[in-house]
Amino acid sequence: MKTIILVRHAKSDWPENTDDFDRPLAEKGIHDAEKMSHFLKEKNIEIEKFFSSPALRALSTCEIFNKEYHIEIETIQKLYNASDTNFENITVDLDDQLNTVAMFSHNNGISNFANSMSDDMFMFPTCGVAGFQIDCDSWSEFHGANKKLIFFYEPKKI
Repeated sequence: MKTIILVRHAKSDWPENTDDFDRPLAEKGIHDAEKMSHFLKEKNIEIEKFFSSPALRALSTCEIFNKEYHIEIETIQKLYNASDTNFENITVDLDDQLNTVAMFSHNNGISNFANSMSDDMFMFPTCGVAGFQIDCDSWSEFHGANKKLIFFYEPKKI
């Protein structure tokens, strides 16, 4: 079994004259990311590696989560404005030594990818987190594997 945890970046700000890629987290976003990462750690949700969009708001969210987890972070350009196909391509190429990974990215791609793995309909709120169990031994088997939602958390509901 493999597990993918999807995390939409926390609430961001959009200061004047700031490119989309460089948008920082808002104070609410920082607070939500701290709360959510602590919540996941308290629920004993193990994660072996973080993969993040390099955009400031996603990477900042990932770095806040890493204050709880202290694991390796790898940035992947394809997670910025990612399509569900980008997520799938990244997933099938993951190292089979990893059993549980988290990906930090953006809407609409992250919701579309979650929807492709579940009968539930997702529209991720900022800092929303969903975990999926993938019935496979190798990430390369992702496409044909059964996938099951194991949790979905929103900051305002924890």
